[in-house]
Amino acid sequence: MEKTALVTGASSGIGTATARALARLGYDLVITGRRTDRLQKLNDELEREYGVKVHVLGFDIRDRFQTEGALSALPDRFREVDLLVNNAGLASGFEHLDEGDPHDWERMIDTNVKGLLYVTRVVSGWMIRRGKGGHIVNLGSIAGTQAYENGAVYCASKHAVHALSQGMRMDFLSHGIKVTEIRPGMVDTEFSTVRFHGDKKRAAEVYRGVEPLTGDDIAGIVAWVVSLPPHVNINDIEVMPLQQANAYMTFRKQESETT
Repeated sequence: MEKTALVTGASSGIGTATARALARLGYDLVITGRRTDRLQKLNDELEREYGVKVHVLGFDIRDRFQTEGALSALPDRFREVDLLVNNAGLASGFEHLDEGDPHDWERMIDTNVKGLLYVTRVVSGWMIRRGKGGHIVNLGSIAGTQAYENGAVYCASKHAVHALSQGMRMDFLSHGIKVTEIRPGMVDTEFSTVRFHGDKKRAAEVYRGVEPLTGDDIAGIVAWVVSLPPHVNINDIEVMPLQQANAYMTFRKQESETT
């Protein structure tokens, strides 16, 4: 049976890896993001390597009208979405609240919370009208249950994703739509580079002495979750690299131990 997945934020990191993992499972794909050049390269790779059908949607998820317009323009075939992966998200800035930049706050809230809502509202409506169930996977964070210093607004946005995931599970229960939240710890993607506004040296320091998770690690979990029997729903997964216990405690090896 043909299945279609829509993956937001597919132009890098976990989103790109998830698109590849789902293509390996035979899903046709709608891949979205702002960097359409990267999406087009991924489109060509997926169609060539896996023989699946792919549709690229370039838009800014923070803009409700862009988002709704892009989704409404999808061909009918690609509106038959069986799986929605709400992956688009970011952190921006790392300061105490009194020193924070409101532009960073708006960027995080508009992407992590409002963007997720805009997409989910449209796609869940398609699922409900089809009457064939579906699955929504939200990429959260350990920050969704554990706030930490200098990350108050990011943590608040991911607490919202945690609450929304729980609320979706209840709201969509009678429609047979599964809802899963995946909450990773350290994942080595562009995340920290974006948080530190392009400062790659500062971003690299986040992972000093640690073997973090990768986008492929998280994509493998997504693939496992969506491959379970129809009567099985994974509500919530927290996944960490071996050297990280929680948001506050990480064991960092000294340089002599890693060489």
